[in-house]
Amino acid sequence: MKKYLAEIIGTFALVFAGAGAIVVNDLSNGAVTHVGIALTFGLVIMVMIYALGDVSGAHFNPAVSFGFWAAGRFPAREMGIYAACQCLGALLAAAMLRILFPSNLTLGITTPATGVSDIRAVCFEGVLTFFLVFVILNVTQGAKEKGAFAGTAIGGTIALDALFGGPITGASMNPARSIGPAVVVSHFQGLWIYILGPLLGAWIASMACKVIRDHH
Repeated sequence: MKKYLAEIIGTFALVFAGAGAIVVNDLSNGAVTHVGIALTFGLVIMVMIYALGDVSGAHFNPAVSFGFWAAGRFPAREMGIYAACQCLGALLAAAMLRILFPSNLTLGITTPATGVSDIRAVCFEGVLTFFLVFVILNVTQGAKEKGAFAGTAIGGTIALDALFGGPITGASMNPARSIGPAVVVSHFQGLWIYILGPLLGAWIASMACKVIRDHH
């Protein structure tokens, strides 16, 4: 039970801080800035990994749990429970943002930029998530993300992806992060992009990691 609660809390922190940074940026006429938003996403994941990595593995992302499973490092029976906990945490965070900022209509939802087709957006989210899950699988042991440098490496990857990918798709890399705000504001158009893209990227990353790390 402790690991499931840890996943709820960690994902809540991710969405509350990350999507919250987008909301605050909107309300403050850009005071947070794009760079600030990207750093917020990276920093909140980094600190939550250090806080909760030894409890649940600090996945906070269904695509990460899926990537661990595909790499043979996480049991299938846990994957659905983890994903449910992660989505619950994201929903609670988005609901809290709605209470705190009732005038904001989007609450940091992820949508492709104007002119970016759905297929391009899926591919882009897939590549971003590939980078993330590839790094995670290579800096962790088992399904755990706690170590001297794991939090820094993973948080840095998220910030990097968000810095250059945010203006294109929102750089979600995380179905739960996109589902939470989308459900609260009832905006489901294109949500499938942020479920399919990250899962594909995570699967490809797990295959690449197996090839690179295969000692036979």
